Amino acid sequence: MTVSSANPLINPDLDPAQADPHLWLEEVTGDRALDWVRERNARAEERIQDESFDPLRTQLREILDASDRIPGVTKRGEHLYNFWTDAEHPQGLWRRTTEDSYRSETPEWETLLDLDALSAEEGVTWVWHGAEVLRPHSGSESETAVWRHTLISLSPGGSDADVTREFDLVTLRFVEESEGGFHRPQGKGGLSWIDADTVYLTHDDGAEAVTSSGYPRVARRWHRGTPLTEAKAVLSVEADHMTAVVGYDSTPGFERHFGLRLLGFYDRETYLIDADAQDAMTRIEVPTDVSVGFHRDLILLRPRTDFTHHGVDYRGGSLIVGDAARFLAGEPELRVLFEPTEAAALLGVTLTRDSVLVTILEDVIHRVEAHWRDAGQWRVGAAFGELHGSLSVAAVDEEESEEVWVTSNDWITPTSLYRGSLEGLRRGQPVSLELIKQAPERFEADGLASVQSFATSEDGTRVPYFLIGRADAVQAVETPDPATVPGAAQIAGPEPHPTILYGYGGFQISQTPSYLGLAGKAWLEAGGVFAVANIRGGGEYGPGWHHAALKENRHRAYEDFAAVARDLVSTGVTTVEKLACRGGSNGGLLTGNMLAQYPELFGAVVIQVPLLDMRRFAQLLAGASWRAEYGDPETADWEFMQSFSPYHLVAQGVDYPPVLLTTSTRDDRVHPGHARKMTAALEQLGADVTYWENTEGGHGGAANPEQQARMNALIYRWLWQQLG
Repeated sequence: MTVSSANPLINPDLDPAQADPHLWLEEVTGDRALDWVRERNARAEERIQDESFDPLRTQLREILDASDRIPGVTKRGEHLYNFWTDAEHPQGLWRRTTEDSYRSETPEWETLLDLDALSAEEGVTWVWHGAEVLRPHSGSESETAVWRHTLISLSPGGSDADVTREFDLVTLRFVEESEGGFHRPQGKGGLSWIDADTVYLTHDDGAEAVTSSGYPRVARRWHRGTPLTEAKAVLSVEADHMTAVVGYDSTPGFERHFGLRLLGFYDRETYLIDADAQDAMTRIEVPTDVSVGFHRDLILLRPRTDFTHHGVDYRGGSLIVGDAARFLAGEPELRVLFEPTEAAALLGVTLTRDSVLVTILEDVIHRVEAHWRDAGQWRVGAAFGELHGSLSVAAVDEEESEEVWVTSNDWITPTSLYRGSLEGLRRGQPVSLELIKQAPERFEADGLASVQSFATSEDGTRVPYFLIGRADAVQAVETPDPATVPGAAQIAGPEPHPTILYGYGGFQISQTPSYLGLAGKAWLEAGGVFAVANIRGGGEYGPGWHHAALKENRHRAYEDFAAVARDLVSTGVTTVEKLACRGGSNGGLLTGNMLAQYPELFGAVVIQVPLLDMRRFAQLLAGASWRAEYGDPETADWEFMQSFSPYHLVAQGVDYPPVLLTTSTRDDRVHPGHARKMTAALEQLGADVTYWENTEGGHGGAANPEQQARMNALIYRWLWQQLG
């Protein structure tokens, strides 16, 4: 930490009821609080909305609404399903088409549900949260093979709390409760199919029914035609745990009921449930930080830390598979499909009927391996090696086929969608790959380049980061002294450029290349530089990279980010006056700490939907579920937590750079009080602070493309005003 907090504005040693004059701003919809919000929104809009604002908002809206975007699809029976928004349908359409039609340049779509029409009819701004369609062989209508029964989740205004309603894909209408349709009232939870007349249910129906994190304590089985209150309890957790989850795997011949007791964000107990024997449960005997999954005859284990099973040592971050029946019988034979190295980490696992595809990050660069069994032996081969950039792999139908969807893109290359097949692997042939769709460019990319480099953090750790901008601004040259930046290209430009440094650094979430559609139009095209830091706390190098910045070691994430900021200045990419940082949610906590601890490194700071008051975070909305990440402020943990609580670090006598805070009234995950109170504290200090709160939008900050365009236009115009 580079700034002394000897004179904090909010005393971290006193009870908030005594020390915090801004507690009233935690009343999300209180009249006084909303008046405060409206006043600051008006100030922000008057300040930011210059002559360039409306043209930029229009350009961003055109990108978000573009009709030539690639529609992401999910295969259900003979149809491909897609959720779509555009200028005429800002809340969106749920629709479907045939596979042949999808391959054409102009697919013919059948509209199943129009959310704009539904919103107008019901007087609620409905935001799509997804649909689950029952596979016919799971229910009583299996002989007809009709994909009919659907559970649709909709959120009012974009909050996490939503409703689930049954929808009929034959009649294309909701099945009313009076007709026996399933309907879960608004709240946190969900429904999932067992068969055509039975679902699993979680619901936050009352204070005693939720955990301290605000999630349901009890998972139930609910039969059609019975009241929700009569749904049978199957699995429950203690009040201080996170939540209970149950589900059903309908794969023919491998049907399984399973349950999870989520004890915390990273710890769980996994059970198999015998629904025919009074819900007798068999716990999978592995440590609680091992994620357990099943696929056909396989059990898949993903440990976060090293563990020993039947005398064999396994490394955290590995992917381990075995025969499920033999494992449950106590036979120890397992196979490691992936083991992490110093440079390589497991990013994702995709399952097809007979194969396991592993997506690997090696120094934050993607590659994919395919694993399959041949005559009882596991084989492995590289897959999709001809593709570059970030690769995303999804099964077309993991129960029935070896086909996959593959997308590729990078910072300045739009997304391409491919259809691949793994059938040839067993015959020694390469994976087949067919280009299905190619998205057009959304900004002028000629003359742009992206490079990767590494900064050295305070403890000597090598921290990768990406730099994207004009080629003359991010040109890579050989490092004259490899010891200075080991294994990296030194980056230097002829003159400093306005630069945004983006980061997250938490919850083992990796920041990998993805097409910068909005940032490309709003920032890169106008000559700015965009940097993305792969700091500790993320998952770029596996669980160890995440563990390195947990709880009392949180400072390492901030030291990493500060090291990248210094590197951008020392290499000539930018100057302090032209450098901004931006982050949201946990990334808002990151940039909040940049403001509070490293104000001398930045010319501007953007803090979005943030955590900032770490003394009270566990008492606000879903905050208690993140104690495994940050610590518990109600214990001795507060001694180290106050060192990264920005609300308690802002102090008198510090020259803070201009700061923009944004949040959403409807964010029921990270409480808007964090951003509100921080703004009030900075105002009290006389800092240059701008605040804007969207009245809808949930944790994403926006409920539809118009709101997304407006929010991003405000942020980028503010940044240009500060740095340009």
